Amino acid sequence: MNFKDLATVAGKPGLFKVLKPSRTGVILESMDAKKTKLVAGMSQRVSILSDISIYTLTEEGAEPLESVMQKIEAEFQGDLGLDANPDDSELRAFMKHILPEVDEARVYTSDIKKLITWYKLLREQAPEVLKKEDKEVEKAPEVEEAKEEKPKAKAKAKGKSKE
Repeated sequence: MNFKDLATVAGKPGLFKVLKPSRTGVILESMDAKKTKLVAGMSQRVSILSDISIYTLTEEGAEPLESVMQKIEAEFQGDLGLDANPDDSELRAFMKHILPEVDEARVYTSDIKKLITWYKLLREQAPEVLKKEDKEVEKAPEVEEAKEEKPKAKAKAKGKSKE
């Protein structure tokens, strides 16, 4: 599972796993314990997590949600160090710590609360999504090794056919 397989629906709490498209929209399954299914039609606003970014003051203007979540996981590994009911200043300080170049005028406190809620949900239900960066680094050398082995196998096959 990755960020392309996860979505949020406007007006509905939590995150949803994208199961498959249908004629009238997309079939989603909630990521909570209930695992309720929902058909999100054209009238509902569905956002795929890989398309969501957080406003920054950099040249790009935004940081992808996936990289922000991975930064949170790398630094805190589940223990965010926030109170059960943090106030606005504590939430803004947390966000500034994770993403120093965050655009505080365009990122609201409610957005930070949603980010934290989604992080906790992903950590519980799909922790592999938060560690995707490590997997990509590990897979790269394996691909190179496989490419090196294939030409050797062809060379042996050519040698056998000549005999």
